[in-house]
Amino acid sequence: MNILILSRKATYYSTKALKQAALAGQHSVLVVDPLKCTLAIRDKKPVVYAGLKELTGLDAVIPRIGTVGLEYALAVVQHFEDQKVPVLNSASAIMQAKNKFASLQILNSAGLPVPRTVLIRSIAQVKKAVTSVGNFPDIRRDPSFGGPVVLKLLKGSQGIGVILAKTLETITAILNAVWALDYDVIIQEFIPEAGGQDIRVLVLGEQVIAAMRRRAKKNEFRSNIHCGGSAEKIVLPLLYQKLAVRAARALKLQFAGVDLIESARGPLIIEVNASPGFEEMERVTGINIAKKVINFSVKFARESLSFKK
Repeated sequence: MNILILSRKATYYSTKALKQAALAGQHSVLVVDPLKCTLAIRDKKPVVYAGLKELTGLDAVIPRIGTVGLEYALAVVQHFEDQKVPVLNSASAIMQAKNKFASLQILNSAGLPVPRTVLIRSIAQVKKAVTSVGNFPDIRRDPSFGGPVVLKLLKGSQGIGVILAKTLETITAILNAVWALDYDVIIQEFIPEAGGQDIRVLVLGEQVIAAMRRRAKKNEFRSNIHCGGSAEKIVLPLLYQKLAVRAARALKLQFAGVDLIESARGPLIIEVNASPGFEEMERVTGINIAKKVINFSVKFARESLSFKK
């Protein structure tokens, strides 16, 4: 098959691993930066160029879409969908997952457990917002209450744009600064009983293919590997597997990284990643994630092609 990987850099670990797995499976593979594509509508047909070359004859597209140039990259993915090329994760699914609050809305509507979360754009509502996530005493009894809560930019990855705020003054200052830049921030409950740990689950199709527990480094609450966290392989309980698969299905993702945190109320889904990196997952578990993704993409493409026939 002719496989296209959309990635900002061919040197990223996951991109390289996918390319190597595709070549090992005797497939043709091309890596293209979506931001270097040109899109055209010609004679009612969607056309994609990489440089001066028109991209044709593709059997499958695997998007590896980050936050930089997101809207443009999604337009590229959509163009391939309009060409009826099988795409591993659709543009609409990626867009939903990239917006942290929109994804929580969808997960909550599907009856899945998520942390208490607030989205506001008014400084007058800050006290009420932080009280509603459950980490603060009632402001009517204690006007000088303090944190902590977690503040998250709506779009971000690898722990970037995630802040632990411990006082109302800090929260207010951060919100004022971020709103001045025209960014939206969600306020989310802090789960102290998690002890700086979470669980990353990789879902492919309707199956969990790998899982690991991540631990934050000392004096850090974010467990992301890019923030210095460590990881270990785990045997994932059936309940957690079902939650992860349901989360990916709710967001209509074929390949997803689902992050779970263990609270006193049970496991909560804190985030779903539409383009999960898997370097640490492969190292920790010994599972060839790239091979599984390529094999699934080929099967998915063949089934799509058979359906069209």
